[in-house]
Amino acid sequence: MNDMDAKEPRNEQLSRVVIALCKGMIDREVDSKLWQHLLNLQLAVKEYVGTMGLALILDEAEGYAFLRAGVYEDDDDNKLPRLIARRQLSFHVSLLLALLREKMAESDASGGETRVMVSRDEVLEMIRIFLPEGSNEVRLIDQVDSYINQVVKMGFARKLKGSDKVIELHRIIKSFVDAQWLAEFDQRLSEYRNLLQAEGDT
Repeated sequence: MNDMDAKEPRNEQLSRVVIALCKGMIDREVDSKLWQHLLNLQLAVKEYVGTMGLALILDEAEGYAFLRAGVYEDDDDNKLPRLIARRQLSFHVSLLLALLREKMAESDASGGETRVMVSRDEVLEMIRIFLPEGSNEVRLIDQVDSYINQVVKMGFARKLKGSDKVIELHRIIKSFVDAQWLAEFDQRLSEYRNLLQAEGDT
């Protein structure tokens, strides 16, 4: 820690960390100084965000942290207003997230690089098998670009500098796409396949 960091009051460091978390994710690789502040003030951050009905999710090994809304029962009259809005994902974005999570799991199982890269062509091939035969190729490419952009915007991946056709998956995807999420999505995927089969039969 340099002299400037040491002179910054603790409450200002806490404010910087909480504001950054309310805006999105803190990534160790993107801002190492802010990450260090978070580690130093971890308990204070948990207490602070807890007053807003939020929970700090911090993965020190993977190097990321974010806020998650508290869990309430539907009939809980004392629940706080939701500060972090839920995002309703389209089926195809959900499909892409599931496929990317599987891609990361395969990379981890093989003992490969920590960084997982996926090209647009790979995404096209992964999604193509779930779409009806004879899909318009140009339209499909535009749609896949849109799905990729949404995944990047949500923080699950980032585009490499100098290339808009390759993305690097972010480890945070492991926290969001867990076993329960995949199980629920598998049910939706089965229903979607049955629908495609019925359309093919007709």
